[in-house]
Amino acid sequence: MAGGQAKILSDADIKRLLKVANESRHPFRNSAIVQLSVRAGLRASEIALLDWSMVTDGRGNVANVITLPGAITKYGLARRLPIHSDLKRSLVKLRSRSMRKGPVIVSERGPVESPFDGLVSEPLTPLPMTPKSIVNWFTQACRQAQLEGCSSHSGRRTFVTRAARLVSKAGGSLRDVQQLVGHRSIETTQAYIDGDHDIQRRLIRMM
Repeated sequence: MAGGQAKILSDADIKRLLKVANESRHPFRNSAIVQLSVRAGLRASEIALLDWSMVTDGRGNVANVITLPGAITKYGLARRLPIHSDLKRSLVKLRSRSMRKGPVIVSERGPVESPFDGLVSEPLTPLPMTPKSIVNWFTQACRQAQLEGCSSHSGRRTFVTRAARLVSKAGGSLRDVQQLVGHRSIETTQAYIDGDHDIQRRLIRMM
């Protein structure tokens, strides 16, 4: 965002963004885009390149983890993320209405044309949305939801901030958050975390 970082999203903000997604022409796809950002902290490029093989088990069902290979991540850092229950429900709904293989988030541009002029009976491979299209979708959705100062990066910042606040309760440390989001350094992770004035006031009262 010009002039500063993208704002993090409150629960009410997320509901407004999901409402926009659910009322769009592609509600299942667009709801999954929001959940992949907010509940898994994926970058726009990772959402665009996510393949069903990365979120399904050996039986083809939505798994309990997302397996991101280094080929689609920034810095080539492969990682595994446990799937939040809200995200899993969204992916299950999308899976029931999409092709069984290929990109999770499909473009409106249609499938890749077959070089054999229809001689092959196999279904054509759908095109994924591009990272730029993901960014543009968030820009438009945030505008429709009247979320000022928010962008495609807001979901990822929200994920990092919430994870950092809860990680000690889970018995972990900021290192765990760093690994979940694929940062090369903890300093980068710390820069993503937004402060909370209510927490700061409670902290001062405790001192």
